[in-house]
Amino acid sequence: MHDELKLKYWEEFNQLMKRRIEELEELKKLGINPYPYEFPVNAYSVEILQNFKDDDQPMNVSVAGRIMSIRRMGKATFSHIQDSKGKIQVYFKKDVLGDKYDILRLLDIGDIIGVKGEVFRTKTGEITVKVEDYQVLAKAIRPLPVVKEKIDERGNRIVYDPFTDKEMRYRQRYVDLIVNPEVKQVFIKRAKIISSIREILDSHGFIEVETPILQPIYGGATARPFVTHHNALDMDLYLRIADELYLKRLIVGGFDGVYEIGKDFRNEGMDRMHNPEFTMLELYVAYKDYNWMMEFTENLIYEVNLRVNETPKIKFGDNEIDLTPPWRRAPMFELLKQYTGENLEGKSEDELRAIATRLGVDVSSKIGAGKIIDEIFSELVQPNLIQPTFVIDYPVEMSPLAKRHRNNPRLVERFEVVICGMEVCNAFSELNDPIDQRLRFEEQARLRAQGDEEAMAIDEDFIRALEYGMPPTAGLGIGIDRLVMILTNQRTIRDVILFPHMRPEK
Repeated sequence: MHDELKLKYWEEFNQLMKRRIEELEELKKLGINPYPYEFPVNAYSVEILQNFKDDDQPMNVSVAGRIMSIRRMGKATFSHIQDSKGKIQVYFKKDVLGDKYDILRLLDIGDIIGVKGEVFRTKTGEITVKVEDYQVLAKAIRPLPVVKEKIDERGNRIVYDPFTDKEMRYRQRYVDLIVNPEVKQVFIKRAKIISSIREILDSHGFIEVETPILQPIYGGATARPFVTHHNALDMDLYLRIADELYLKRLIVGGFDGVYEIGKDFRNEGMDRMHNPEFTMLELYVAYKDYNWMMEFTENLIYEVNLRVNETPKIKFGDNEIDLTPPWRRAPMFELLKQYTGENLEGKSEDELRAIATRLGVDVSSKIGAGKIIDEIFSELVQPNLIQPTFVIDYPVEMSPLAKRHRNNPRLVERFEVVICGMEVCNAFSELNDPIDQRLRFEEQARLRAQGDEEAMAIDEDFIRALEYGMPPTAGLGIGIDRLVMILTNQRTIRDVILFPHMRPEK
């Protein structure tokens, strides 16, 4: 029965496409180019609706957009067209358009047209363009999934049969943006978030730079890389998993503050917080430490949010989040004790593995002490941190690139910002002791030999750079996609990436 329904659907769908292609051919026979080169637009829907006044001088406009509704009534036709800013009603009349009115029968929902005419208000009070001339700009041969909607007596928009299939929405984002115009607002906000970060960092005198995406040795994080091959050099290269090691080379070279906003790539699983390709901000500032960076980070995110949302308090799901500084600062081991009842500090790898088993946290036999602690924290602690929290002072095993804590050599000066149970930022007082750095890399190599595929490789050139001397430095990484999720109240990373990675279509 299911196969019969599917076949019937595709037969009906193919008939719709066949009819539209026939309309396309008829337009051409009438001497109409269904795909012209340009159209003079001088107004947008929202501007017309905001600026029209009944008692003002006549407003003549030239506006273009996609047909989203058609109501044919003999010698008059009403339609709504949607441009990049919203929708507006247009009114076609046989008496005004003459023979050109008859060509409307060859147009469908989804076609793009340009109209010229005078703005007026209908008897029902809707601001409308009375079409004096129009032009077909693109004939759509594939029908849109039609979304039905109405406005209730309170002015609320009620949507029927929405385009809600998540898989189809992400795979065909172009359709999602057409039929769910509110989706566009998320990406407009995303653009504003990134531009605000740039403006703030530039105003502090930091220099935006670019570092290699194709790298001979991947580093700066614990993750599996994507591997490619350079034919001319006959060598494998890796898509970067982080920008860190190249940016710190620039601090060695004499820059006081550098940042990069760009793509990183990690060959790992996908879920609501992970996409193999994602956007990161990394910032490195000479002569500063993680205490300075904590204050800078909370003020940066607070200011960016104010520019985008105009309030320090935002909604994320059922929670109200207050981004007003100062944020809570809590040592990692204190949080672990609070939420698990276990004291993990100073425990051996075997002891940590036993504790994980007792707590019901499944950990691989191939990972070391640092990752066991990380697994316990991620599963049992992190989901409880809703308001902005600096998780500070991590065990040295978890942080191969961070400087040892000035008061406790078993810890490092590191923080992560957790908001709504999500890690958003990661930062260190950066390790600038080349001998300690080599020892940390060698420990990573041991873990790699043990079977941990995410352990770091030894980067001899980075160690050489440190041997020339790197000043005290604070470093920060912010996951742009997760920050956008929080500032736009989106529950999955796929809703803030225009074209998220998908499994192949069947």
